[in-house]
Amino acid sequence: MRIRSLDHLVLTVADIDTSVRFFESLGMHREEFGDGRVALRFGEQKINLHEAGAELEPHAAGPAPGSADLCFLVDDDVEQVADSLARSGIAIELGPVSRTGATSPLTSIYVRDPDGNLVELSKAVEPGD
Repeated sequence: MRIRSLDHLVLTVADIDTSVRFFESLGMHREEFGDGRVALRFGEQKINLHEAGAELEPHAAGPAPGSADLCFLVDDDVEQVADSLARSGIAIELGPVSRTGATSPLTSIYVRDPDGNLVELSKAVEPGD
């Protein structure tokens, strides 16, 4: 067996609409599917949202809001990302800082979503930068 890519992940949140508004401010888009389910779409991936206490079966052994640590790659320079975050009223917890990504070095900014999940917004460092 060979894993090719990540299709989606599930994030347990306290309030779906609050989470959607936050992630929409980062450039994701709300998608409704199935029987009233909600996801956040970006690129070729998505995050399915489960409301705490009403998770769909099967689910993680201990789903809880605020237990995730996520990293998203961005196209813009981190300075532009920081400006966008400031305009949206989102506080930067840390950054910009250098990190190691799956395929390249990264420059990252860290923020928290409404549930306290750690959200890393990263720009790949091109050779020679």
